[in-house]
Amino acid sequence: MRISKGFWMGQTEVTQTAYNKVQGRSPSYFKGGELPVESMSWDELKAYCEAIGGRLPTEAEWEYAARAGSKDSRYGAIEDITWYEGNSSKQTSPAGEKKPNGLDLFDMLGNVWEWVGDWYDENYYSQNISQNPQGPPTGGFRVLRGGSWVDVARYARASNRIRFGRAAGSTMSGPGASRKISLDSFFS
Repeated sequence: MRISKGFWMGQTEVTQTAYNKVQGRSPSYFKGGELPVESMSWDELKAYCEAIGGRLPTEAEWEYAARAGSKDSRYGAIEDITWYEGNSSKQTSPAGEKKPNGLDLFDMLGNVWEWVGDWYDENYYSQNISQNPQGPPTGGFRVLRGGSWVDVARYARASNRIRFGRAAGSTMSGPGASRKISLDSFFS
């Protein structure tokens, strides 16, 4: 697949401080200003992104940003780059504490699942959409990427994706809006 247009991606997950500043509250179960906001629905995160002049990334954009030019499933040793079931102390951790990937983005894997803008389609990536894929036009579920603090290590990888009802809230977050991703390369 090819992404031919640059896009903005948050350097860290959206923190509770940032979300509260815009939305006037934080739906998070775990409390702390530098913790990623979680327990939000897809609609709540979409509203936040629109309020700050942004949008949710497409699934393809998210994966490109997570891989940071690598074809590997992770951009470093798991203990160095992510919070997962084996090191999270059974809760979310402050955004940006682990090593960033090659695009200087933190927490792309683990800590909290991340919503993307696309509808879920199990066969989406096998459909040979070659340039700027946008995902299916409709569906019953939205897509989450990257794994979370409660998941085993195998879920903390760039290719990991799950479906989830868009009105449901769980330990999820989404992209902030602070880093321009310029690109002109392929990934698979």
